[in-house]
Amino acid sequence: MEIVARYPQAWTIHLVLDNLNIHGRKSLLKRYGESLGGLLWERFTIHYTPKHGSWLNQAEIEASLLSRLCLGQRRTGDLATLRYEVHAWGRRINRDRTTIDWKFTPRKARRKLHYSTMRARY
Repeated sequence: MEIVARYPQAWTIHLVLDNLNIHGRKSLLKRYGESLGGLLWERFTIHYTPKHGSWLNQAEIEASLLSRLCLGQRRTGDLATLRYEVHAWGRRINRDRTTIDWKFTPRKARRKLHYSTMRARY
C-alpha cells in the first residue's frame, strides 16, 4: 500500500521479489481484501528472482566483498572519497574478471543440513 501511495501517477510499479511464499497475489488479497488487494496487485509488474543461485545472493556477496576488501575497518571522511574508492575497486574487480566460485552444491547442502537420505526434488 505504501509503495502505491508513493507513486500515485505510475501506471505500473515494477517489483523485484524473491520466491517467498508470501510474495504473491494471495497474500495481498488476504491483507487488504478482494477489491483493494486486487486493485493494488494490478498496479504491480512482478519480477521474481531465480529459485536457485539467485542474482540476489550474488549481489549480497558482492556487497560483503566491497565492505571487507574495499572499505575494511577504516572510516571514509567524505562522499567524494568514498565514491572514488568504490569506483576504483569496481574497475579493478572488473578488469581482473573476478567471479564468484560457487562451492556449496545441493549435495553439500544436504550433507551439511543432515538431509543425506533425502533425494533432491528439482
